[in-house]
Amino acid sequence: MTKTDVAPTKSNQTRVAVQRFGGKLAGMVMPNIGAFIAWGLITALFIPSGWTPNAHIAQLVDPTINYLLPVLIGYTGGRLVHGQRGAVVGAVATIGIAVGASIPMFLGAMIVGPLAGYLLKLFDQNIGHRTAPAFKMLVDNFSAGIIGGLMAVLGLLGIGPVVQSITTGLGHGVQALINAHLLPLVSVIVEPAKILFLNNAVNHGILGPLGISQAAHAGKAVEFLIEPNPGPGVGILLAITLFGGTRAARATAPAAAVIQFFGGIHEIYFPYVLAQPRLVLAAIAGGASGVLVFSVTGAGLAATPSPGSIIAILALTPSGNYAGVILGVVIAAVVSFAVASALLKFGQGKEKSEKETQVAGGGPVPA
Repeated sequence: MTKTDVAPTKSNQTRVAVQRFGGKLAGMVMPNIGAFIAWGLITALFIPSGWTPNAHIAQLVDPTINYLLPVLIGYTGGRLVHGQRGAVVGAVATIGIAVGASIPMFLGAMIVGPLAGYLLKLFDQNIGHRTAPAFKMLVDNFSAGIIGGLMAVLGLLGIGPVVQSITTGLGHGVQALINAHLLPLVSVIVEPAKILFLNNAVNHGILGPLGISQAAHAGKAVEFLIEPNPGPGVGILLAITLFGGTRAARATAPAAAVIQFFGGIHEIYFPYVLAQPRLVLAAIAGGASGVLVFSVTGAGLAATPSPGSIIAILALTPSGNYAGVILGVVIAAVVSFAVASALLKFGQGKEKSEKETQVAGGGPVPA
């Protein structure tokens, strides 16, 4: 090592590893952001509690979120690893976990899609290239079919139950924090769970029943506000619009913010956070701030808003609770915006500094 070489520190290595991981997630999710927006618009418009309810068109909602979007992510993940052949086996593998799950299996798709593509890549590198030309098409088709089919079965029998177990564990954690009267800390569990598309499981499976028992004798419950609060999501999307992300993310974030805040489709902002995992800190900070305000002001809702739009939230707010509810949503948005903006600008500054201090040979720029 020469005097001009700089050994990477452990913190820099960790940051680079996190950035690479985030880049891989972004590579699977962001190319499909248009599909998420399409689903968000259909959901916000046509579900029974939407802007223009239409039962016939609303039939598109569940198949899209449960099957199409996970398969698209699995397809894209497989393609990143091994081109078109990897994309096909990634899609086949993903349908296995999508069919066997009771929640949208985006997390599973991010696992099995690239994994199936990688296994096929290993086969092609070690076996497939040795096949005689006369049998190459036969071997290629059957190898993709066998690997894709096996991964689909594995997803159905193995990965799906694991994600379900994770959901159950999150539920126990939320319950423990509520029992300990540490309500704002619930966001430490709820917000990351939301980003992994476990929002409905957490809200309707855990917080909803708790809120119902509370509202039965008090007429309102703060539990109904924890997950549906649109503040953290809209704050993050506004920060992305102004300060960071790829060009595609900045271009689509404003529309996503409108869909999320007024339409109540929180899933629309999850891909943006998955693309830059450090933004989960902004979601946690915003969520905890909002819950703290709700708790201090004694705010609550009469029932679970579905979807979690600001319109539905205000419609279910009991008389005398409007100030606390609105203040909690605004504070959550402001805090998440501030934290996300700081994270995005900090990341940009680090990347710019590194580029300016590196020369083509890998060393620092001479003084």
